Amino acid sequence: MEWQKEARILQEPVARPPGASRSQTPNAKERQEGGPVPAAAALGAEADDDSADGLWELPVEPAKRRPECSRCSRPQKVCLCPFLPAHPLHISTHLYIIQHPAEENKVLRTVPLLAACLPQDKCKVKIGRRFSEERDPELSTVCRKSGTLILYPGAEAANLEEFILDSPVYPSTIIIIDGTWSQAKDIFYKNSLFRHPKLVQLKTSISSQYVIRMQPTNRCLSTLECAAVALSILEKNNYIQETLLRPLQALCSFQLQHGAQIRLSKEHLLKNGLYPKPMPKNKRKLRKMELLMNSVKI
Repeated sequence: MEWQKEARILQEPVARPPGASRSQTPNAKERQEGGPVPAAAALGAEADDDSADGLWELPVEPAKRRPECSRCSRPQKVCLCPFLPAHPLHISTHLYIIQHPAEENKVLRTVPLLAACLPQDKCKVKIGRRFSEERDPELSTVCRKSGTLILYPGAEAANLEEFILDSPVYPSTIIIIDGTWSQAKDIFYKNSLFRHPKLVQLKTSISSQYVIRMQPTNRCLSTLECAAVALSILEKNNYIQETLLRPLQALCSFQLQHGAQIRLSKEHLLKNGLYPKPMPKNKRKLRKMELLMNSVKI
């Protein structure tokens, strides 16, 4: 019968030229899985498969990133260089930023703005979770010097302003950890190098101006703000704090004008019954929430 002969012809595999791609079209995959494919669609699939062979060999172009400013590391369309000092600030203190790797690719990070305001030889950024004498001899040497401080609000941390009044050696270097509070805590306690510098903290009543990111309490400051306050104290120059905070204020202002919202601290939300999430069932996390509600430092 003619229709039987035609059916047998359609079922025979079509010969492929040598070197042709083995990639299958969706119709070819349907045939493998036993799905019903009309005769005309089967012939069309083979033709499409052959004509598309060359497309599989074309290189895939990576997505283009927006051009960034070489100084402030912001996209050129939202460059913050007009708010940076014309020349790097003159300071004698060396600043080391220990940055958690997760912070490196965040869009609204503040460390590039801080580094753009300071001389390159006075501000160094070290990225990582773990540091040792073998992996970073330079940082190890810095941590062991008597004039090095590390800014971390631990139980034994001295007030920076009071410490410099009584210290026999005036501090020459300060280390600041950049990351979320849990990340900073992890870095501090899991790196023995950071036990050598003198532990200091900032006892200030100012509230964070980094209002587009949520902080645990109203007194928690961003990395840039911590550096601004600490350097102004060590250099005895309030102009440093004003200059370093200017690009942060511009960043927040721009974001708020383009849809961002002011993020109140977790402490404020809990105290005023505005916290949007249910209270945690984990006892340790619940205890931390209770301490925040009672204004106890955690």
